[in-house]
Amino acid sequence: MGSLSRHISAFLPILLILLMLLCPSLAEDPAFELGNETTTHLHFFFHDIVTGPNPTAVRIAQASVINNSPTAFGDLMMMDDLLTEGPDSGSKLVGRAQGVYGLASRDEPGHLLVAMTLAFVDGEYNGSTLAVLGRNSVLSAVREMPVVGGSGRFRLARGYALAKTHELDMATGNAVVEYDVYVMHH
Repeated sequence: MGSLSRHISAFLPILLILLMLLCPSLAEDPAFELGNETTTHLHFFFHDIVTGPNPTAVRIAQASVINNSPTAFGDLMMMDDLLTEGPDSGSKLVGRAQGVYGLASRDEPGHLLVAMTLAFVDGEYNGSTLAVLGRNSVLSAVREMPVVGGSGRFRLARGYALAKTHELDMATGNAVVEYDVYVMHH
């Protein structure tokens, strides 16, 4: 019995190699086709509402040192912000920015670490998403953040997002931010 199992053990790798060469891959998705790479420019407004009866961003964690921090270091926010065609919150909804941002600098105010999904709900990009991950220095006139992926029409996306504050209410912290997003995708 021992010699039979040795022969099977020796033959098994050869059989597996032959099967892999002779059969089409079962792991491939026949619906998955990359197609040609294209570049897309998106323009929209992001509405971050942190106060009032219907906030779109809420604090989910606060570091114990925050009471002594002039930068609110350690504050963590969850967002479900509107993305609209124009700067008015009543303009046409094109998507939502969903994710988290945290105040990431102990020494300088306004430096956020952002991890968000831009989920589009209208037009040719309806159902598609872009993933943005990076530093957002909100006090800078223009901020650049990397686009690190996407889904749907933005499969395998890579690129960058430029953010410019359109309106900021210093008393409430509510903001409207203009975004220009440039992505390459298949």
